[in-house]
Amino acid sequence: MKRYIPNALTLLNLLCGSIAVILAVNDELILAAYFVFLGIFFDFFDGFAARKLNVQSEVGLQLDSLADVVTSGLVPGIVMYKLLHLSINVYSESSGSFYERTETMMWIGGKFLILPVLGLAITLASAYRLAKFNVDTEQQTYFKGLPTPANTLLIVSLPLILEFQNNDSINTIILNKWFLIGVTILSCWLLNSGIKLFALKFKTWGFKENATRYIFIILCVVLLVVLKFAAIPLVILLYIIMSVLDNLTSK
Repeated sequence: MKRYIPNALTLLNLLCGSIAVILAVNDELILAAYFVFLGIFFDFFDGFAARKLNVQSEVGLQLDSLADVVTSGLVPGIVMYKLLHLSINVYSESSGSFYERTETMMWIGGKFLILPVLGLAITLASAYRLAKFNVDTEQQTYFKGLPTPANTLLIVSLPLILEFQNNDSINTIILNKWFLIGVTILSCWLLNSGIKLFALKFKTWGFKENATRYIFIILCVVLLVVLKFAAIPLVILLYIIMSVLDNLTSK
């Protein structure tokens, strides 16, 4: 029975991602982000459960990546699509929210919108990254390139910042199409870069051998308490910087 537990958690990740897709397509980006968070929670614990129960399997590995294609691939692509669409349709303060409904997903005034489709490049880059991960035997104790869940947190944090941080200057930056294009390109590159990033996998609980992980977790908690959702992009940046420094010191 225990061998089914990790796969059940993976399927819950897929379920959350599927719900998030429906919500994102219907402009419910905040609710979509919450279901992504829940999906990533299940994604973390399915691997943890598989290792603890010693029931790791090839099926579980493939299923995990298939679920991630949805939760951490399709969803952030749709969210970026929506944000790019908003950057064209423009922010409306009178709507009472950070977005207002447009005529359709891909048309305004009878014109087909090409730019928002660029957001789906994140979905393609995520799928490619996951395929490479499945055949790479080196990535057991570290990641090569930004993990798809971390990248997804970066993307879905943007509508949360727009909705809850209540800062007009930040809103103007996020809804600038050039900013969003830059984030999309950077996201695709980071996903498939050769940068070695530490994994939050603890073989032991000792501080010395896990110093980087413990310091990272403490700093994350502090940033989230102080900055709330605005901390998420900084957490991703901190993750990359600490990984690079860790690589340099280990050499």
